[in-house]
Amino acid sequence: MDKQVIIALDFPDAERTFSFLSLFKEQKPFVKIGMELFYALGPDAVREIKARGHRVFLDLKLHDIPNTVKSAMAVIRTLGADMTNIHASGGSAMMRAALEGLTAPDGTRPLLIAVTQLTSTSQQMLEDELLIKEDMQTVVSRYAKNAKESGLDGVVCSPLEARAVKAACGDAFLAVTPGVRFADTDAGDQVRITTPAKAGELGSDFIVMGRPITRAPDPVQAYKRAMTEFGGIIK
Repeated sequence: MDKQVIIALDFPDAERTFSFLSLFKEQKPFVKIGMELFYALGPDAVREIKARGHRVFLDLKLHDIPNTVKSAMAVIRTLGADMTNIHASGGSAMMRAALEGLTAPDGTRPLLIAVTQLTSTSQQMLEDELLIKEDMQTVVSRYAKNAKESGLDGVVCSPLEARAVKAACGDAFLAVTPGVRFADTDAGDQVRITTPAKAGELGSDFIVMGRPITRAPDPVQAYKRAMTEFGGIIK
């Protein structure tokens, strides 16, 4: 699978979303629809963006009892997204239920990945607030193993844990990594971050970038820069 930069469409309305996408005349970048945009526009956001030729990562991070997640995934599978996710902390039964709900009768489904720990979570927060005393790489690797054993395709982790995920689960298991910034841009509200080039070196298969591209003076050039630094193929 080609390495790709996924652009986070963190916009509150259709006008700004589609104005941004209209900047891309030659490329159709892989994009992420998160909670803000999905709650603003609903399922039609996925359908419309897919109709424009983009691959879509639907980032809703489901986390509930297994039956509820299974039912929600049965709806999500009808939207046409290429990738979606859940929280690994929901446990193996929930992850297996999500996979079952997401799989169509003919066996096809989007990629399903699990969030390990948010990139805004520090080691201190892990210990003091979540009461998890293990180090971050150990926790992420264990969550990744649970996800793989549950049949998922990969996990969301910071680039700093991508190598540990690959060591625990194999090179074919996907590492989708937010927390990526250009060396000359602000870290924002994320803690465990690195650059596109370093993320590529560490084993990320997909990197997710929002503000460094969406708020850049020239978003198209920022996207091309990210793809070049990451080592992806611009399509």
